[in-house]
Amino acid sequence: MEQHRFGPGPLLDGQGNLCEPGYATALLKTYDRNAIKAGRSRIKEWDYYLITNDRFGVALTIDDNGYMGLLSASVLDFDQRTETTVSPMFWLPMGKTGFPASSASGDVRKTLKNASGAFEHTDEGRRLRFSIDKFRDGLPFTCDITLFDEPRDSMVIATPFEKKGHFYYNQKIVGMRAKGFFAVGDARTELNPKETFGLLDWGRGVWTYKNTWYWSAAQGETDGHVFGFNLGYGFGDTRAASENMLFYDGIAHKLGRVDFGIPKRADGSDDLLAPWHFTDDEGRLDLVFTPILDRASKTDVLVICSDQHQVFGRFSGTVKLDDGTVLELTEFTGFAEKVFNKW
Repeated sequence: MEQHRFGPGPLLDGQGNLCEPGYATALLKTYDRNAIKAGRSRIKEWDYYLITNDRFGVALTIDDNGYMGLLSASVLDFDQRTETTVSPMFWLPMGKTGFPASSASGDVRKTLKNASGAFEHTDEGRRLRFSIDKFRDGLPFTCDITLFDEPRDSMVIATPFEKKGHFYYNQKIVGMRAKGFFAVGDARTELNPKETFGLLDWGRGVWTYKNTWYWSAAQGETDGHVFGFNLGYGFGDTRAASENMLFYDGIAHKLGRVDFGIPKRADGSDDLLAPWHFTDDEGRLDLVFTPILDRASKTDVLVICSDQHQVFGRFSGTVKLDDGTVLELTEFTGFAEKVFNKW
């Protein structure tokens, strides 16, 4: 597919529509919340961090969806195939959470009665601090994690929806090294930056009410090189660009369209814990994804519905870089998700 790479400038025009749909490898467009023409209850802003190695994962989110927000923390144990997620909610933030307009600077903090979270920029890197009083078996969760060695390139995409004034501006930074710790009660786990990596999903936009997205990412080392990828599709008008990229030693390699090859049962429903087969339209991606666990959650309250399946597992197969170099992945840890929202 032919893809448009955009340049610097404002993200939105005077009508609140994207000035230039497409992709980039840095956050070139300027996001201005005041330029959005939709009501405050429709604006969605979030920062999501995922820290993983081959044994465990930690996911942290601060989210302001206008009519509601949340602090969310997950701890995933890949050896035991278990996960715990706790997501305290707060109502009608309407932008008062104070998300910065760029991922490169500015901090976001939120404190609730029994939980708090902060994503901050320091001289060392991105510092992630969370606490939840009752996380698992009545025990508290705490973490203090710093992400550093940020790669040169990231995945940035500006995606319009068919409805005027609706858009999604998104950055995925994949393959930062992680140090620090997380703890559940007295059980404390130290992070070794030689084997532990973090990614950021930075999102700002006005979404349509009903949509489904597919997203997959992985990060780690292969043959002594830092490697990762971001793959996704399913929402908005993606004719200008896809969000599919490989990252090798911090350099982006652009892919066209992908398909997650989600397996089906006899009745046509998704069999999410069977192996998936990832392919692309240019013959550069051929990966089998073998699931380990499904971090599933479902909320269905009045007009709000969210049915989420974030499946963690291992990728094996081949990917091809822009110069034709073929990388072989074996049991490479990552995730693939399918999320349906009415929000």
